Order: sequence, then structure tokens, then C-alpha cells
Amino acid sequence: MPVIYKSTFPDVEIPRRSIFTHLLPTNSPYADSLPAFIDAPTGKSVTRGELRDHALRFAYGLTGDKQVLASRGGPQLARGDVVAIFSPNTLSFTLALYGCFAAGVLVSPLNSSYTPHEVSHQIMNSRAKVIVVHPQLLPTLLKGLAAAGFPAEDAQRRIIVANWRENFDSIPTGYTLLDELVNVGKLEREVSFDGRYADETTLLCYSSGTTGLAKGVETTHRNLVSIMCMFPSVFIDVKPEEDKMLGFLPGYHIYGLVKALLYPISRGVATVIIRGFDIEMFSVAIHKYKVSVCAMVPPVILLLAKHPVFEKFDFSHVKLVTSGGAPLGADLTREATARLKKLGSKAVVVQGYGLTETSPTSHYNPMEYWDTKAGTIGPLLPNLEARLVQDDGTDAREGERGELWIRGPSIMKGYLHNATATFNSITPDGWFQTGDIAVRSSDGWYSIVDRKKELIKYKGFQVPPADLEAVLLTHDDIVDSGVIGVYSEKEATELPRAYIVPRAGASVLQSRVEREKFQQDVERWIRGKVARHKYLRGGVVCVEAIPKSAAGKILRKELRARAKKELSGSETERTRL
Repeated sequence: MPVIYKSTFPDVEIPRRSIFTHLLPTNSPYADSLPAFIDAPTGKSVTRGELRDHALRFAYGLTGDKQVLASRGGPQLARGDVVAIFSPNTLSFTLALYGCFAAGVLVSPLNSSYTPHEVSHQIMNSRAKVIVVHPQLLPTLLKGLAAAGFPAEDAQRRIIVANWRENFDSIPTGYTLLDELVNVGKLEREVSFDGRYADETTLLCYSSGTTGLAKGVETTHRNLVSIMCMFPSVFIDVKPEEDKMLGFLPGYHIYGLVKALLYPISRGVATVIIRGFDIEMFSVAIHKYKVSVCAMVPPVILLLAKHPVFEKFDFSHVKLVTSGGAPLGADLTREATARLKKLGSKAVVVQGYGLTETSPTSHYNPMEYWDTKAGTIGPLLPNLEARLVQDDGTDAREGERGELWIRGPSIMKGYLHNATATFNSITPDGWFQTGDIAVRSSDGWYSIVDRKKELIKYKGFQVPPADLEAVLLTHDDIVDSGVIGVYSEKEATELPRAYIVPRAGASVLQSRVEREKFQQDVERWIRGKVARHKYLRGGVVCVEAIPKSAAGKILRKELRARAKKELSGSETERTRL
């Protein structure tokens, strides 16, 4: 019999309805006059009432009787069609997102750093009929559409330029503008997804994956509403007119989209948005708008703990810093919390866990346990179940490692147009296999050890890269690290190899003598910190930066490719990955 762990929190009621209806109902307990989004770079804001009104207007311009694009020879849209959004965080992004929800069309946000080839793949795979694009990204989009086989005139008729409440020096001519769509009419109410229709897909974020092309994750209305209802059990009680949340995490990633663009609206709280991470703008936004809750990723928390720029700003209003997207070690958690105290804040740092496929949060460490449970991802959210499954299919015993499987209302519908990937990820009885290795304590707290495919096998011992990375970050002269395994023909085993970013930076990187000495010093240093099987026998390499995804996950495949080049010419020992 499988060992099934239930959440330690009681189940909550999850209504079956549209995510738009849930966030902006006509009988909302929150006043229409409350701010919904504040654009930090411009200072412009949108109230809850304006957001609802303009979303219904945008929805009408997309799918109503007077569809703007269709009237100009473009595609006609109906419920279930796909609209892509290619933009950084702006007020236009938020309007397009909520307008699509209201219209009953699916939203597929594209990474704003995508190349034309990557744009082409997502547009074709999602079968998006229309693309809302930020003017600065229009050239990339046009190249991507051309690569996908769209003639120039056809591409032009599918594009909406995102200019709502934006000031641009020049707007490209010949394209439909977002401003136009909100001025032709208005839906009386949003498209309904009550009852069984709540299981229809509404969001198509693309999972980064470790191999192959990114896959479209089908997130339903019920998935998103579930997170809105389950998350308050573990999160702090934010209050309208008192609290503001920071929205620098990109809206094209489900972490930023749900935690910065949806969840605050469900609690009547405003989000201060900035366009990507800029350390100065990040600090100014927190200082100027008295932000109280900041959702971050570990690389930014690392900066928070160490960078001197933050000392120029007022952080006294910050109550909580929450981390996700990648593992956050206990030492860095405590170091960042101590730094916040020095900056005049009473905030603490906690982390949660989830994936695009879990919409995203499945675990979260409540604020009161920030220190005693530092380094863990916390307990399961309400309404969820978990298993820890070993390679042979048996369930791990208490304290043993196992692949984390999760079941519940926030698990995705599946991968778009990819039945094989869906079958390989979700069992017939509904368990999503995360690919992450975890352990569970007797009181229900979980810790992620590493990715199942990323564990390094050294002579029969399992070496989790995350363990070594956490230790390396305790070194005073290392600001970031990434660990992979390289295969040694001589020893017939994998060897841990570390890539590190030295605090000294350029001076170490530019001098071969200094670089090699520092690398050797680190290799010796870590031997006093870890068990013998975790020694960095594969070497230590100084680099300028560790490659990471937008969510802060280390791109180990890029490190493996680099190691392959570095080690392929070795005459003393031929090594393969």
C-alpha cells in the first residue's frame, strides 16, 4: 500500500468558477477605488474598478460583436482560442491578462527574453491566433512569426501593440493598438466557467524542462482558484490600504504571474510592478511605495544579503520576503534576515516550493517557523496529498529520500498536444511526479534535496548538488555557485565539479595565477565542510555568472556543456559527461 501524506492544514472550500469571477466579482468585498497595480517606473496606477471595467472592454474588442482584429481581416476569436502576450511587466500586460480571462480565451505568456526561434516554437505549439506585444519586442516577434511561416500581412493582422497607459516616443503604424480595443464596446459580464467548466484550460505557461523544447502546461480555472483559496492558510494576512506586494518577477513565469498579478488581487492588495530586475529600481520601488511583501528568487536574496546598495533605502515597511523557484539554504535564509534587520526591517525570509505544473505552490513555510525550519520548503498546502517514491516504486520510509509526488486540485490538466509527456508525468490515479527528491520530517515539513536527474553518483554515494552549493555560499569570497557531475573514465564514477562566482570578481577572473590559486583554495576549504564523498574531485572553476532561468533555477545543462568543452582536451584524464 502506498504511504500517502495529507496536509496538516484542514481542507478549504474551493468554488468552481472562472478565475476572473473569483478575483473581480461584481459583489467584491473590496472597494473599486482600491489600487490594483502601480507601475513603479512611471508612477501610474490602476484601480480595481478600472481593471475590471477595461478588462471587460478588452474582452469585447477581442471576442464581441465588433471584433477589432476580425474587422481588419485578422482572425476571429471565440471561447477556447489562444492569445499570446509578449511583454515585460507593464500595466498593459495586466490588462491583457485579465481581459483574456474575462473573454474566455486562453493566455500564453512568452518569455520577454526569447529569441525569434523560441517565439516561433511557442506560437506554433500553443496555436496562438493573436499576440499582444510590447513595442520594443515587436521586431523579435515579427522575426518569430516569419520563421513560423506567417506572411508579413497576416502577421500584422494578428498583432496588438500594448500601449495602454504607456508613453512611447513612437508607436509602430499599421498595427492594432491596445487602446483601440477598449473603446469599441464592453461585455456585460465575463464568460462563465461554473461547475464542470472550471476544468477548462485558461493559462498556457511553458515549462523550462531539462531536455527538449519547452512544453505548454495546461492550467485550468480550478487550478488557479484553488491556489487563491489554499494559500491564505500558510501566508501572512495582508490588508488592503496597508500592504503592498512587489511584482518584479516576470509575469510570463507562473511564479510571478500567480504571486504578483493574481494573488494580491484576491486579497484586495495592490502590486507595485517593475520591468524585470534592476537593483536600483527594485530598491526605489520598495522605498518609495512602502512595499511590505516581496516575492523573490534565491539570486536576488543573495544580493539582498550582501550588496551595499540597499543601505541607501528605507526597508522598514517590509514585513516578509518569500523565496521560490530554486532551493534556499538555511544559512542564506538567516543571513538575509539578519541583513533586513540591519536595514531597519522586522521582516524574515521564508521559502516555498512548487512548479508550473502545480500552479505553482504546493508547499510553503509559514512565517513563524522561518528560523526553526529554515532551509525547508514547509508543509503541504491544504487540500493536497503527497508521496515520496523511490526508484524501485516503493515508498520511502520516514526520513528517507524519495521523488515527491503530489495530488490535488492545483495539479495541471496536462501538457498541451503532448499526451506522452502527460502520461509520463501524471499517474492514472492523479499523482504528478515532480522529478524532485525530497525528505519529510515526522512533523510534516518537507525539504528538497535535489532534482532526480541531477543527483551526482560518486562510487555508489548520492551527492546532491544543492547541498554543495549551499556550503559554497557560506564562503566569504563566493557570491554564487553551481555544481554538476562529470564522469571520470579513470575512476568509473561521477565527480562533483563546482562553478563559482568570486566576490573579488574581475581581478580573480583576469589573472590566471590568482584564479587557479583561488580555485585550489576553495577545493581544499570545502574538504573541512563536507563528507569525503562530496569532495570537489571534478574541480573548481571561477566564472563571471552562473546561468539561471528567470525563476532562479540553475541551468545545469549549460554548465554540463561548458564542462564538456573544458575537459574534452585533457591529456591526463579523458572525461565525459
